[in-house]
Amino acid sequence: MTDTLIPVFDGHNDTLLRHVMNEGTAKQVSFFEENKTGHIDLPRARKGGFVGGLFAMFTPSKYDDTSGVPFDPEDPANFAPVDQPGALIFTNRMFVMAQRLERESKGDVVIARSVAEARAAIEAGKMAMILHIEGAEAIDADFNALEVLYAAGLRSIGPVWSRKNIFSDGVPMAFPSSPDTGSGLTDTGRELIRNCNDMGVMIDLSHITEKGFWDVADLSTKPLVASHSNAHALCPSARNLTDRQLDAMCESKGLVGLNYHVGFLREDGAHDPDTSLDVLVRHAAYLVEKLGEDGVALGSDYDGCLVPSELKDVAGLPKLIERFGAAGFGEKLIRKITSENWLNVLERTGI
Repeated sequence: MTDTLIPVFDGHNDTLLRHVMNEGTAKQVSFFEENKTGHIDLPRARKGGFVGGLFAMFTPSKYDDTSGVPFDPEDPANFAPVDQPGALIFTNRMFVMAQRLERESKGDVVIARSVAEARAAIEAGKMAMILHIEGAEAIDADFNALEVLYAAGLRSIGPVWSRKNIFSDGVPMAFPSSPDTGSGLTDTGRELIRNCNDMGVMIDLSHITEKGFWDVADLSTKPLVASHSNAHALCPSARNLTDRQLDAMCESKGLVGLNYHVGFLREDGAHDPDTSLDVLVRHAAYLVEKLGEDGVALGSDYDGCLVPSELKDVAGLPKLIERFGAAGFGEKLIRKITSENWLNVLERTGI
């Protein structure tokens, strides 16, 4: 293995949300200075070889909450429905944050609207951001907002987060649980899938119910992708994917991004940061077995989850890559998992 940093293009982070929620508070920090809080900033990204990824825009159920109270997965209020006008306003704030980061970076950060732009940015030593919406509450039933957000750079959508909306049901953060927890796509949800297929917007299946997953599989003409999920056979969380789902994704030449959240990795589902990186490697190896070498990537969920303390933040990525090598993953496979597979599946999706 070369001593040069292996580039990482990651499938999911909540960094834009963290910066928007902390704006104007004592927690506000600069993206361009190395921080001790959060998971991603530009200096730590450079230390870890993080060259870009899908930057999520998620509207919390309590999006106007400025109390600073940490997210509680046991609080039903954190899974309450979100109104479309409010979600659009909040999503616009995250778009603005991304545009500010691009402008203030003086060329070091680029919002990529195509895979070609992402590849060019990475080749030039810049960070490539592809904009993603997690939970499509900002999109109206007439899809006017979809057109506007696409023009602003949106290239990926998860129709639901872990709550119901006009498009589908979402899976709860339940353990142990099957992902078969609710209904599937509504008629409006089906129209969303068709529109995204036509426009070249990737559909992310990470938070959708199993019924919704199969509805998308039956309808979509694009690869089936879950940006930040793991193997249900190894960790029976509702957020993880069954073998049958993985088989369908393999058949579609789709992809799964490995989620670093300890509760989606551990057999016991515990939220324990004292979790070995070997558990991540075990999920990665299982996913490679089910999906093939071209179907597995990274979907960290940085700035939105509890990662193993050994990994800590984006600067710790070389530790994970080293562990992949120790487990017998060759450099060719590692490079596929860390960046090439994401760029290739986005290309196959038409981005």
